[in-house]
Amino acid sequence: MTGEQIPLTSGHADQQTQDTGAVTTYLHGGGAAGRWLNRRSVPGRGPGGRGLPGGRGVSELVADFGHQFPPVPVPVARPREVDPFTLLVGRHGRRGQAAGWAPVPAPLAVHRMTSEQVGGAWPLIAGDGLASTGALMGVDYLSGGAFYADPMGWALGSTTGVTNPNMMFFGAPGRGKSGTVKMFVLRMMAYAYRTLVLGDVKDEYEVLCRALGVEPHAVGPGLPARVNPLDFGPLGSDWSRLSREQARSRAAQVFGRWLVLIQGLVGSQHVAFGPSESAVVGHVLRELTGYSDGADRLAEITIPQIWQQLHDPSPALIAECRFADRQHCLDATRGLRDALGSLVKGPLAGLFDAATTVTVDWRASIQSLSLSRLSPLGEEAVGVALTCLNSWGRAMTQVAEPGDKRIIIRDECWKQMRLGLDAVKSLDADLRLSRTDGCIQVVIAHKPSDMLSVGDVGSQAVHIAKDFLHLCGTKVLLGQDSQIGDELSALLGLSPMAERIITGWATAARGRALWMVGNHAAKVATIRTPVDVALTDTNAAIADHVLPGDGS
Repeated sequence: MTGEQIPLTSGHADQQTQDTGAVTTYLHGGGAAGRWLNRRSVPGRGPGGRGLPGGRGVSELVADFGHQFPPVPVPVARPREVDPFTLLVGRHGRRGQAAGWAPVPAPLAVHRMTSEQVGGAWPLIAGDGLASTGALMGVDYLSGGAFYADPMGWALGSTTGVTNPNMMFFGAPGRGKSGTVKMFVLRMMAYAYRTLVLGDVKDEYEVLCRALGVEPHAVGPGLPARVNPLDFGPLGSDWSRLSREQARSRAAQVFGRWLVLIQGLVGSQHVAFGPSESAVVGHVLRELTGYSDGADRLAEITIPQIWQQLHDPSPALIAECRFADRQHCLDATRGLRDALGSLVKGPLAGLFDAATTVTVDWRASIQSLSLSRLSPLGEEAVGVALTCLNSWGRAMTQVAEPGDKRIIIRDECWKQMRLGLDAVKSLDADLRLSRTDGCIQVVIAHKPSDMLSVGDVGSQAVHIAKDFLHLCGTKVLLGQDSQIGDELSALLGLSPMAERIITGWATAARGRALWMVGNHAAKVATIRTPVDVALTDTNAAIADHVLPGDGS
């Protein structure tokens, strides 16, 4: 291998000489003077020795014999994708004023929180509301929409945790508890619901009744209204048209209700009512009504008749109840007779010992029985009166026509429950049968201790009273102080956020409440128009006793 110089001169490459492997090529160059290009020459290869062909290729040789190689396909050029990021920015950002540049990467903040605290971090996230059916009550601050109350629809629908239409209202005095109940009753009238107030202890429904053209029935000493708790109600009609089996079934319902009532009345006087007393009273009821003699139509009876029959027992009563003689019967039933005597000769004499003079007009939108005149007689007398009214109301609502929808208001029920275990059982029976009767039972109380003070700690009465909370599919919790909030949390298993709503937000204005509809919680502020306020306001009694200048 030798080095050579190839002169580049002006002119054309018109001459090529090859001598001993050295190639001199005259190429066209610029300028007058030629230049020399040092090249390497490799023997046996083309000029320059860098793979330049010095002869014919393989394809040309094959073509001499009439063959051709297939052409090599030309690759199709793929279009270049447009880069969406035309400007690359480093991890420190872009330099310049207001360009987001940082000398060091920002640390990532990590927060650990519970699901209750998420609402504070992201307050604009709203929860799901309930269906828009029933009475429009106000605004749900958790979902941001309107809140509708429909207990019967919740029980019949797919609302999680609601198995019955009963409602329970808890609220401290002055928090709008009664006003919220009256708003619910008033707005449910648009959906053909009729209301029966069983015992208006403070005449809180009087204004609403009169505004709707209904005069409340007042029960009290010296008043003409009488209520017979042993009234047949609708079950007393068409008795002669019933078959033997139907008559037996109806008699079992009537006598069962009467036994529960008498058991509650006797228990309120702290007198034991066991199987022996139940057998005696049952026999007396069948004798007085004529059921023992197979009468076609049962006679209406009163509590004084039962009391008198126990004072003068029949031979059939002595024999069936296995008494040795008449004196043995009188000695064994002395406590029973004395307990029933409180309704005949006691402070409630003349109120529940005669035929009913109150006629319930179920075509009216609301009916109310006022017990405010009984307040001077004491809480025990009011509790006994509530027990009698509950039994009477049970009879009035035991048979309902299809489509007849009713709301039963039970205010100040704690006065009845404090009468003893039997009185608690009587109220418990009414709540358990709400689905069968097709009624919405509304129980109103001030605080959970109303349920816990019906008996000794751990007693059967307390356990039954606690079950009232589970017999009400909807619980409306209005404003309470912190101590009562803790009691509610212990009984209902409320979360800390729910407890703060009751003890904080709900106390800022009347009518605010936490509605526990099964497993669903709604933070509701009841909205009342000026007309609603005039019909449902319960501060009128207080305002009447405030002198000008004493306060607002």
